[in-house]
Amino acid sequence: MVSVFGDVTPYLVVIVTVATLGPLQFGYHLAELNAPQDVLTCQTKSVSGTEKPPTGTSDCIPMTPASFAAISAIFTVGGLLGALGAGPLTSRRGRRITMQATALFYLVGSIIETYAHSVPVMILARFLTGIGAGASTVVVPLYISEVAPPTKRGFFGAFTQISINVGILFTQTLGFFMSHDSAWRWIFGTGVIVAAAQAVGLWLVPESPSWTANIQGSVARARRDLQRIRGRDGDIEEEVETWDVDGGKPPSEQERLLSAEDIEPANPDASLLSPASPGSRVPKEHLGFVQVVRDPEYRPAIIAVVGIMFAQQLCGINSIIMYSVSLLNGLLPVSSAIVTIIISVINLATTIAASPLPDRLGRKACLLGSIIGQGTSSLVLALAIRFGLKIISAVAVLLFVASFALGLGPVPFIMASELVGPEAVGATQSWALGASYVATFLVAYLFPIINQSLNNALGGAGWVYFIFAGFALVWVAFVWKNVPETKGKRDADEVWGRTRRTD
Repeated sequence: MVSVFGDVTPYLVVIVTVATLGPLQFGYHLAELNAPQDVLTCQTKSVSGTEKPPTGTSDCIPMTPASFAAISAIFTVGGLLGALGAGPLTSRRGRRITMQATALFYLVGSIIETYAHSVPVMILARFLTGIGAGASTVVVPLYISEVAPPTKRGFFGAFTQISINVGILFTQTLGFFMSHDSAWRWIFGTGVIVAAAQAVGLWLVPESPSWTANIQGSVARARRDLQRIRGRDGDIEEEVETWDVDGGKPPSEQERLLSAEDIEPANPDASLLSPASPGSRVPKEHLGFVQVVRDPEYRPAIIAVVGIMFAQQLCGINSIIMYSVSLLNGLLPVSSAIVTIIISVINLATTIAASPLPDRLGRKACLLGSIIGQGTSSLVLALAIRFGLKIISAVAVLLFVASFALGLGPVPFIMASELVGPEAVGATQSWALGASYVATFLVAYLFPIINQSLNNALGGAGWVYFIFAGFALVWVAFVWKNVPETKGKRDADEVWGRTRRTD
């Protein structure tokens, strides 16, 4: 395998593309109800019409606002369970099998969703796709950080958020054209196609070399997989040193030529139980969900990742992603459905353009700049809505989304893998994504309630964005104090200024 750009090979591009189909489906399912909401709930027959179809037809699913809120929010409940369960699974069984499990949940959930004719069935379908989403946002950032070249981990780390934004844009665009009559079912049916494509593509994806070496203990196989990812001329010795294999020394020629039987025992767990053999090492014991919190060495990392995940959601991005069509209706100078597509384009384009910044400016600098930008945009948006300045409101919304894409979007997904070692990264990522889904649930369920309550109590609209501006101040202080810079750091010990562990 030859390299096409430094240490980026075609094979690396393929496996990253397949892996990021998981987060893409997270974005897809997160926003899939936005455009067709009124058609799906029997409020109108199309996004541009006002006629109501007869109750009980297959064109829609009659439901109350509370039922629709439950269908929207159950996705985050499934996401929370998926995130909590994915950590132990990805640590014990590996990254690849976890991604295969997420594809199965996406596939089954999407099929049920496509043919659903009642609220309980829709809730079940959204719950299953939520589990897939939660698990994929845990395992995919870990996998990408472990297969990406060390000097480009920030760049490739942004691919998780980029793929989420691609999914959001995809579903918003489909929603604009298919939110009428029974066509909205094709929005869900397309999810079946994407899930099936990921399930097939994952057979081309190797296990993470870092997991294979550090957790499974099969160093020779890990070296072979890493060499394939980096290309036959790629230098992998510096990366192998971070595995702590025999003090960082490469294996002998005899060790390189070990047979498959020596490397891959018949029992998948045999390498975890048997003594080390040539070309392998005694693997580190992985830490569980509760263990990482109890250990004072890892607790600061848990605080940091949980905090930035709450910041990602409580600065208000999903108030736009999930409710923009109804929220912005009448507040902007053009159709809110079109504005939603424009927002998704801006989000995607800014995320792609800003993807090199974490490696150039640093993770912490991107987070702080992003939060400050979102807070300022929230304040401007609130004032513009209050004074009826539609053009300024539109600009504030676009700046709000662009600010999110600069840092709060991509950076939190790569921090867990940089703040702890391989033995704790699965549990830490579960804490991070668990926090993310709790915060997402709070926004998804409470935002429309709080927004309506404030508007009724104070008159007019836009009051909720003063709250988001206040949250931004809180999270700037938190990141400044609790989140260390990881740019250019070799491992977690260097990030926290500790003596490197040798156990």
